[in-house]
Amino acid sequence: MCRSIKQLRNPTQPPNDAEIEAAALQFVRKVSGYRVPSVANQAAFDAAVAEIAGATRRLLDNLVVRGQA
Repeated sequence: MCRSIKQLRNPTQPPNDAEIEAAALQFVRKVSGYRVPSVANQAAFDAAVAEIAGATRRLLDNLVVRGQA
């Protein structure tokens, strides 16, 4: 689906907030079909980006890498 979103999981160098935000933004753009949402949809668009970025951060923070417990 989102082929240009880069893989963020890297045990030696965790992603920074900007990388997570960029991936979340790209995902929301792809799913919504909007590159830039209308004024009427901006709040929903921004909220979705924030929720996805938060979920992504929690996921990456909680993944267990083999050999690291």
